[in-house]
Order: sequence, then C-alpha cells, then structure tokens
Amino acid sequence: MDDANLLTDNPALYEARFPDPVNLAGRWTEDSLRRYGAGPRVLDIGCGTGRDAAYLHAAGRTVTGADLSLAMLAHARREHPGPEYLRADLREFDLGARRFDAVVCLDSALLYCRTDAELDSFLASCRRCLASGGLLVAEMRNGAYFLRRAPLPTRPSVHTFTHRGIAHRSVTRLRVDPAARLLHRSRTWTTDDGTPPVEQRSAWRLLRPEELRHALTAHGFEVLALHDGPGPRTEPPWREGDLPAGATDADRLHVIARLMKG
Repeated sequence: MDDANLLTDNPALYEARFPDPVNLAGRWTEDSLRRYGAGPRVLDIGCGTGRDAAYLHAAGRTVTGADLSLAMLAHARREHPGPEYLRADLREFDLGARRFDAVVCLDSALLYCRTDAELDSFLASCRRCLASGGLLVAEMRNGAYFLRRAPLPTRPSVHTFTHRGIAHRSVTRLRVDPAARLLHRSRTWTTDDGTPPVEQRSAWRLLRPEELRHALTAHGFEVLALHDGPGPRTEPPWREGDLPAGATDADRLHVIARLMKG
C-alpha cells in the first residue's frame, strides 16, 4: 500500500497504462451488486483513481471511495467527482458511525494484506462498517495459480504506450516466494524524453481460494460465489449476462460474500 509506485504517484499515467474506456470493472461490480441484492450504500476501499467508484455513483448508488494515496484521492476528486473520497488504509480502517450495504475491493488491492493478521484486520474492518446482510465484493489475482507455477518463467513482460506525447516503456518481472507466499513484482520504467529510468518494487499476498473462504467464514461471512471468471480482468473478459464459471484454477479470483445476520 505504501510502496513507492510510479503509477500510484501519477494517477493520470495509471489510467493511461490501464485504460477502461467501457467501464468494464465498474459494470462487473454493479452487476454483482444487483445480482446479490446489495443496497445503495457502497464503500470502494482501495478505490485508486476513482473510476469504478464514479461509475457506481452514476448507476444510482451512494458511494464512498477510500484510498491511502493522497495523489489518487486528489485525482479522483478532480476527474471522477460524485462519490465522497476519504483517506484510509484498507489493512485497518474505521469510518466511525458510517454503515454500508456493500464493500468493494478491486484489482488485487486486498492482496496488500500480506499477513494473516492484516487480512483479519481488513475483514474485521469490513464487518464493522457493513450493515447486517451486507456484501463484500472483491477481485484479485489467484494465489493458487501462481504457487502451482513457481518458479515463474524468467522472461519479463514488456509494455509500451504513449501518454501526453511521451512514450513510456515498462519491463515487468514476477517472482514467487512460496515460503512467504508472496508474489514479488519489479518494474523498470523508461521514457523517450531523457528522464532517468525508474524502478519500483511491490508484493502481493498469494492467497489461495480455500484460505480466503476460511478467513471469510471465520469473520461471519457466508461465501455466495468464489470463482476464477469471467471477470473484468480475465481473458476473455466478462460480458453482460455472463455467469460465474465455478472453477478456481485460473489467474484471477472473484468473491462475493454476505455478512450473516447476527
């Protein structure tokens, strides 16, 4: 969450690198909320640039977006107005008396909970702010997929794109640490404007589906759906009307869980 990250510090660059012109992530999330009967009050925790929060707001929901990055929050307020935006760390947050009908956590943000204690803290925070019967909707990389493939192929992935007239090139390498159950990512950025290269490093937890199910159950959630697709970042991606496949083998994991009435 607080790792140095060129894209987190430059939200407009993030949106250029990961464009979503048809609001695929927002539409998938809204479909999940409607499918499982969520009420209108939504917390988007780890909201990033605010694109998805703004889509849910435009769909008629009362949305609060929360993120740790001040740069992301400033961008969200300016470029994606509508939701209320607050600073919060998803690993432990307390929004006081606010109550929500759903908590949304997208694009592997949940996996910055790198330890069992941090995951427990996240789920306790969700439980604290959710109304009885509220939903948790999350989408992330599938730890089981990467643990089965360790060690990963050594060839890096290369991506180029142009933003504001400057050509950007990223070279990304992934490394699995099975003992720590972490997926380490190193990414080197270069541009054609003479700026020195920038290297960033981050790590996600490799959370297996069965671990996620166990943690949710322990915190009083009923798992309604746990599957590897289709979703907003699967190949092929989710389309309107698609139903969950039911498997948990591919590189993405999607979960919808309901806080049981106590």
